[in-house]
Amino acid sequence: MQVLVFNAGSSSLKFGVFGVGTETREVFRGSYERFRAGGCEYRFRHRETDEQGAAEFDSPGEALKGVPAALKRFGLDAIDAVGHRIVHGGARFTSPTLLDDETVEAIESLTPLAPLHNPANLEAVRLCRGLWPDVRQVAVFDTAFHLGNPAFANTYAVPAKWRDAGLRRYGFHGTSHKYVAYRAAEEIGRPLSDLQLVSIHLGNGASVCAVNRGNSMDSSMGMTPLEGLVMGTRSGDVDPGAFGFLSRELQLSVQEIEDALYEDSGLKGLAGSSDMRDIEERASKGDPHAQLAIEIYAYRARKYVGAYAAAMGGLDAVVFTGGVGENSPSMRRRICDGLDFMGLQLDHDRNMAVNLSDHAAPQIQAYGSRVRVFVTETAEQLMIARETAAALADGKPGGALRLPIAVSARHVHLSREAVDALFGNGYLLDHAIPLRQPGHWAARERVTLIGPKGRLERVAILGPLRQRTQIEVSRTDSFALGIDVPVRDSGRLEATPQVTIEGPAGSFTTDGLIIAARHIHTNPADAARLGIQDGEYVDVRVSDDDRALTFGRTLVRVRKDSFTEVHIDTDEANAAGIEVAATGELVQV
Repeated sequence: MQVLVFNAGSSSLKFGVFGVGTETREVFRGSYERFRAGGCEYRFRHRETDEQGAAEFDSPGEALKGVPAALKRFGLDAIDAVGHRIVHGGARFTSPTLLDDETVEAIESLTPLAPLHNPANLEAVRLCRGLWPDVRQVAVFDTAFHLGNPAFANTYAVPAKWRDAGLRRYGFHGTSHKYVAYRAAEEIGRPLSDLQLVSIHLGNGASVCAVNRGNSMDSSMGMTPLEGLVMGTRSGDVDPGAFGFLSRELQLSVQEIEDALYEDSGLKGLAGSSDMRDIEERASKGDPHAQLAIEIYAYRARKYVGAYAAAMGGLDAVVFTGGVGENSPSMRRRICDGLDFMGLQLDHDRNMAVNLSDHAAPQIQAYGSRVRVFVTETAEQLMIARETAAALADGKPGGALRLPIAVSARHVHLSREAVDALFGNGYLLDHAIPLRQPGHWAARERVTLIGPKGRLERVAILGPLRQRTQIEVSRTDSFALGIDVPVRDSGRLEATPQVTIEGPAGSFTTDGLIIAARHIHTNPADAARLGIQDGEYVDVRVSDDDRALTFGRTLVRVRKDSFTEVHIDTDEANAAGIEVAATGELVQV
């Protein structure tokens, strides 16, 4: 499949053509960027010939109309699909979405959340739908990667009426953070689901993302791309009380304050320039404003790295990307200096000699550093191409496929050691009830879980026995116990909290306490029928005439002889109005 990808901004338009098959290969890259008031310079590059050319246009929108001719010149006019970067998808768009009139209208309604970005994105969408009316086009959202953030990370402590109106944290640069996280995991040689990473995207727009075992846990940007780090022209974190102060003291309107925070703040507000290269040059010559801007920029980023390491409970790697992250050794050094206490140390020579050709992701940490540090080019367009092709593959999105849904109440999987401690040496559990998964059973016996706040009585034991004890509860159960319990895939028990299990013969204190992430059990034959693969994530919708709820990021587990069904916990079942079991629809892979 040949996918044309657009990343349209207010003053630039980047585009590329990608061949998507067993691998995704970039075959063409071009851009239109403002080079003087009232004009754009058209530059394009074909990866094989490196041929270049130029023309002037009044706006990126006008320049976009020249793309078909440029593609035809290189024999790339046979386009199978078009993918568009859309900055803000709100809470509605959780995955790549086919662009039709209804979707375009819904994206337009989100303009107040991204007033500088969504209008430019939509201008490209409308023009492309006119230029390629018979080609399917897909929106890929910057916010989608972060929509699975836990409620405690994306909820502002404001009145309920404000939250009900849509005031919440969304996060951005999701496509970039997702790509570099997978790129780091590839270099480490471990599944992303095993790793805790901090991705630092430093460019004219800048953000930090905590990627906790494959999922975005938190992002420095909030409801809009204003929150978080110091950026080229955007302020980053500012006390919201500033609005009242500036209104009273300087008689500024809300619109004037907001415009200044977007366009005249950040590096530009601190030092008069939004270009880090210029600021670093001036700082080296003694300019105190440039020096302070650099110190603030690095301090804010370093503060987020430390905060996210603490939030995740560990850190395997830090990944730098974006124009500043890729090209400024001194900024990488400033951000990493002072993080020795958590095992992160840079190597000076490796930091100074970064080579990013051929999508390289070099490591620049010192030998012996417990935390790896990567530098890599982001590849947002490549990710958009992949996600566009996946969304348009057979059955994606397609007809809904029905799946049985089972509610998994609190239970424990015990080791031999735990059984001996709880019931006596050599005790054999009574396999009272066979379960639908072959070889699995529920025991007649029950145990009690004891936490610092309370107890959970008569907790079920499920077999067979495991090498390591695992305890699965719901979020509500975690509050009853008084323990902050992480959401984890079954078997991912590293750095999980301890709880005491009490049985008739004694007690057993162990880690392995989790809220089990929702998942699908299936077998190879059913997986092939459903078009899903082991280890990937899908969306499952539970709906009826009165109520509908979509469970996003549902992990697929393919095992020989497994019974195909979706497992959710009791809190999720309550939210969906499910008492014991139901059926759902596979809606997106």
